[in-house]
Amino acid sequence: MRFLVDAQLPPALVGLLKLLGHEAEHVIELGLEASSDHSIWEYAKVHTAIIVTKDEDFRALRAADKEGPAVIWLRIGNTTTPALLKTLSGSWQAIAEALERGEPIIEVTQDR
Repeated sequence: MRFLVDAQLPPALVGLLKLLGHEAEHVIELGLEASSDHSIWEYAKVHTAIIVTKDEDFRALRAADKEGPAVIWLRIGNTTTPALLKTLSGSWQAIAEALERGEPIIEVTQDR
């Protein structure tokens, strides 16, 4: 799987996704950090990338565009990078299963 990590998330998340065996890019690497959500959406759509974000706007974009990329919506509030990576690592099996089932929006909370 290929992932696109949104601007409000740490670049270290790209490293975790790569350790899990996936392709991943951060919008900063691509020069998209100041781009509109729509531009990031289109990039992910063209490159068949799953968007990883804390931004609720991507959930709305996915609801409006049934052919768009899947969205992993991290709803864990402000936290440290190590805590974020721990939460995502602990949730990864459920996230991967949801993506394999074709779920368009995977909501990740501290409890998941």
